[in-house]
Amino acid sequence: MGRTVDYYFAPQSPWAYLGHQRLADIVQRTGAAVRVMPIDLGGKVFPISGGLPLGQRAPQRQAYRLVELQRFSQHLNVPLNLKPQYFPVGGDDAARLIIAADLALGSAGAMAIAGAILTACWAQERNMADDKVLADLLQEQNLPASLLAQSHSQAVQERYEACTQAAIDAGVFGAPSYVLDGEVFWGQDRLDFVERALAR
Repeated sequence: MGRTVDYYFAPQSPWAYLGHQRLADIVQRTGAAVRVMPIDLGGKVFPISGGLPLGQRAPQRQAYRLVELQRFSQHLNVPLNLKPQYFPVGGDDAARLIIAADLALGSAGAMAIAGAILTACWAQERNMADDKVLADLLQEQNLPASLLAQSHSQAVQERYEACTQAAIDAGVFGAPSYVLDGEVFWGQDRLDFVERALAR
C-alpha cells in the first residue's frame, strides 16, 4: 500500500505554483497518493502561527522574496511573473473549486484544476478570483462546468474549514507544506526531502 502526502497550500501562493508539478511528478514516480488540502493561510493559519500577509512584512523581506522567486523560476525553468496583474488576490473561491473537484473527481481532478489556477495567476495574468476565469479553467482542463456551482455548497465550505484546521493541527504555518507520516516539510524547496522520505 502506497503512502500519502498531505499537500497544504494556498492557491494564490507563488511557491505552491513553483512546486506543484514537481509534487505531481514525485507522487507518480514513487507510487504515493496525494491528499489535496487548500487552506485559508492568511485568514486562519497566519494569525495563530506568527505569519504576516505580504503587505505587512518588512521591506527587506518583501524585496528578498522577489529575489528568491526569480532565482527559483530560473533554476526550475518555470515561467513566473514576479508582480502579476492580479495579485494580491483572494484565494477562497479558487480553494473551494479545488475542493469541489476533489470531492467529485478525486485527487487527480483536484491537482489538475489547482495546477491550472496557480498557472493562471503566476504565468498567465488571469484573475483567480473571477468566476469567469475559473469557468474557463475548468473547460480548459476538460473538467465539468458544474463544479463551479458545487464549489459554493455547504459541504465544500465545511471541507475547506476542515482542511485549514487539519493544517493547524499538523503544525503547518506556511504554504506549500507537505506532511508525510506526521513530518512537516515546508516549502517547495523541500520537495527533494519529501521524495527521499517516500523512498525510505
